Amino acid sequence: MKKLLPAYIRVPLIFFTIFGLIEYFIDSGDKPAFIKYPVVLLFLFVILFLIIAIEIVIAAVDNVMYQIMTEEQKKIADQEANASLKESTWFKKVMKALTKSEPVENEAMFLDHNYDGIKELDNSLPPWWVYLFYICIVFAVVYLVRFEIMGGDNQEMELKKEMIQAKIDIAEYQKTAPDLMDEKTVVLLTDAPSLAEGKEIFTANCAACHRADGGGAIGPNLTDDQWILGGGIKNVFHTLVNGGRDGKGMISWKGTLKPKQMQKVASYVLSLKGSNPKDPKAPDGEIWVEDGAKTAPAVTPVVDTTKVK
Repeated sequence: MKKLLPAYIRVPLIFFTIFGLIEYFIDSGDKPAFIKYPVVLLFLFVILFLIIAIEIVIAAVDNVMYQIMTEEQKKIADQEANASLKESTWFKKVMKALTKSEPVENEAMFLDHNYDGIKELDNSLPPWWVYLFYICIVFAVVYLVRFEIMGGDNQEMELKKEMIQAKIDIAEYQKTAPDLMDEKTVVLLTDAPSLAEGKEIFTANCAACHRADGGGAIGPNLTDDQWILGGGIKNVFHTLVNGGRDGKGMISWKGTLKPKQMQKVASYVLSLKGSNPKDPKAPDGEIWVEDGAKTAPAVTPVVDTTKVK
């Protein structure tokens, strides 16, 4: 028996269709389902085995059925198997159902309609065209009620709502995704393990310029109240991510350290305030208040030396 698709196309098509459905319906995060869940891989192997086995059984049944046919039946089967797509029986049945076409000799004509030799045929419209026309009418009614009467959201409004929801989802995700942290969402860490890890990172990467105790060498003193680019966790984190002043400031560490690591380093740096290291570097920058307000550098008061009589 002739089939629309040969087995070497039909088997992979069925298998990868099932594979795609499994990947779609199984939530496996950023990994394929068959890697995250080994049982899925086993299931796919079983499915592939069953598909091949079914194809073998069908082929065997077709062969047995062909052998028990009469010579006349074999001749008809061979003709069907060798027929082209348009000549096949099932294709003719489908086209007949879709078009309801009639032989030319059965077509009725309006004999009183004759325009320069053109005669109008009295044939029914093809079912596919009629059904499509009905579907368009139903769609138009539903569309009119949904958007014009009930005031449904148009595409622009749907986009705006989706953008707002996307921002909310991103903000929620960033709360539990440390590698997506930025200067707006970073918070100060005060627990001992985080500060200890921040100290290790600081010693390995920052001590060369700021000294191990933060007293300052090439870089500024990190233990006083004065900051060049602003203090506080958000400003220090921003400086770590983007670097210092152009041409003479600190390099950007975003290519070396992850956001979570920079958060711990920034928290450790802020914990050095008031530690009074030995021989600290002279203060540089402006005094920074924790609420984010900058104050002007301290002014030395003028002493009145006039003697009071």
